[in-house]
Amino acid sequence: MTTPALLPLSGRRLPPLNLGASAFPHHRATLRLSEKFILLLILSAFITLCFGAFFFLPDSSKHKRFDLGLEDVLIPHVDTSKGGKNLGGFLIHGQGHDEHRHREEEERLRNKIRADHEKALEEAKEKLKKSRDEIQAEIQTEKNKVVQELKKKDSKPLPPVPLPNLIGINSGEPADPDIREKRNKIKEMMKHAWDNYRQYGWGHNELKPIARKGHSTNIFGNSQMGATIVDALDTLYIMGLHDEFREGQEWIDKNLDFSVNSEVSVFEVNIRFIGGLLAAYYLSGQEVFKIKAVQLAGKLLPAFNTPTGIPWAMVNLKSGVGRNWGWASAGSSILAEFGTLHMEFVHLSYLTGDPVYYNKVMHIRKLLQKMDRPNGLYPNYLNPRTGRWGQHHTSVGGLGDSFYEYLLKAWLMSDKMDTEARKMYDDAIEAIEKHLVRKSNGGLTFIGEWKNGHLERKMGHLTCFAGGMFALGADGSRDDKAGHYLQLGAEIAHTCHESYDRTALKLGPEAFKFDGGAEAVAVRQNEKYYILRPEVIETYWYMWRFTHDPKYRQWGWEAAQAIEKYCRVSGGFSGVKDVYSSSPTYDDVQQSFFLAETLKYLYLLFSNDDLLPLDNWVFNTEAHPLPVLHLANTTLSGNPAYR
Repeated sequence: MTTPALLPLSGRRLPPLNLGASAFPHHRATLRLSEKFILLLILSAFITLCFGAFFFLPDSSKHKRFDLGLEDVLIPHVDTSKGGKNLGGFLIHGQGHDEHRHREEEERLRNKIRADHEKALEEAKEKLKKSRDEIQAEIQTEKNKVVQELKKKDSKPLPPVPLPNLIGINSGEPADPDIREKRNKIKEMMKHAWDNYRQYGWGHNELKPIARKGHSTNIFGNSQMGATIVDALDTLYIMGLHDEFREGQEWIDKNLDFSVNSEVSVFEVNIRFIGGLLAAYYLSGQEVFKIKAVQLAGKLLPAFNTPTGIPWAMVNLKSGVGRNWGWASAGSSILAEFGTLHMEFVHLSYLTGDPVYYNKVMHIRKLLQKMDRPNGLYPNYLNPRTGRWGQHHTSVGGLGDSFYEYLLKAWLMSDKMDTEARKMYDDAIEAIEKHLVRKSNGGLTFIGEWKNGHLERKMGHLTCFAGGMFALGADGSRDDKAGHYLQLGAEIAHTCHESYDRTALKLGPEAFKFDGGAEAVAVRQNEKYYILRPEVIETYWYMWRFTHDPKYRQWGWEAAQAIEKYCRVSGGFSGVKDVYSSSPTYDDVQQSFFLAETLKYLYLLFSNDDLLPLDNWVFNTEAHPLPVLHLANTTLSGNPAYR
């Protein structure tokens, strides 16, 4: 990675290219709308006049008659004894009578055209008598009618679906006063982040907490889609911040519009928006979130219109035109993008009864199963036109990470019925352990990156999620290796804690090396930053849930204190550019995933296990909880998506 601009931005992410809000400027129209409207009226009246006048010209045999479809009917000649006249093998029947009938028909048409012409002229005169404001008001009224009709079309009622058994939504209060105090502190940090976004960035995608204004990146296109609002909803809900939750719900109901001319990341919009809306729906039961999620999903479907069915990375929400990142191995799609749709799309099919979403992600899975995998590893790039792998680069960090996570979680979310997904996960993890997992000279377990037959001894902050994944997948692993994978998760958690502990700020760098004397430290300047990422805390939480070893709460509290001390500013929370500097500079961005993931995982770490228990909930890669779809208490067995 050469520049911070190319680094992943959030939770299991790939690196977005900083292209700005839009590749093309908006051009101001040369004429105002009202002026164009008047000219259009005059032009239409003139055309009507000319068209009508054509018929008012005197009839003459010297002029060619305009074809009204009333010309004499030619039929093959059969018999000339019926008063007809033979003409070259064809018979023209009843010419005298037909000519009279034709003249009457033409006269009737002339009268109709004359009446329509006069009516159009009268309407045009009436329009021209009105003031510009009146004309503009009429135009706006017509626009509003169109918008309302589109809303009615988009808001068609969805079929009633029984909710899964939702357990542990309003639980988790710890008895220990010290733990309760820590949890309350995390809640206060959430309120600080939300309140400042509410004051300075409301409706924008993210917040610049120092400049105190809205912020966005090209993954959201050029529109204000309120990414922070959607991303934060479920965190607000489980923390009991219900007034703030209702603020977000009201904005979404009135302002969240997907019919915009904006090019967005399919992956990011899926995990943040669809995932966030679905989680908010399941937690609160408010239909508006389900409706918005389904509307948005429809806007993403055109991204799958490729020769292979592997979706484009980007899609224009209005036109449906898709494309890939230019830097991604000759225009390839990216494993962590097209491989991180399964959870949300299965829930969409469950809630709508429409198998299209389920079929899209299952098609991807079937295609991947047919392909050869070098050393059993999945390369990060796949060309959506040819169906061939791009360059052979494999990573459990950025570009690859959440693909593996979603294989495991597809199995968990299906109430462990999706054994195909579990097999793919087990096969992938065995290859990863064989080829990518190593121990450093100092005894730290790390996961490197495979590049064209060579192992790069570097691990990214994003890769640190894998400790939690190994722990989550330990139960159900083949060959009774549950203990082995739980231990592997603990070793990854320890390595990632060391990457935090070896910095001046006690916050982890973006990437760290294991070469020579470098052990779990960043070497390059552009890898020394921390952008409020959640992956290390995510692994602490999973390890706490499965082991209840108090060190994970201790490590989590150390991270929370460091964030509070070095990232908190009066206008919210900001990332820092160098975790090895005792006086860091800020990047002035409060990422939406800070509210969706980092603070949520910290809050869960200091909550009891009965809050969102893992037997009933599976978290998407943006930490949005989706319920396990138990066959016993849902209609899944009769749902076409699961047949």
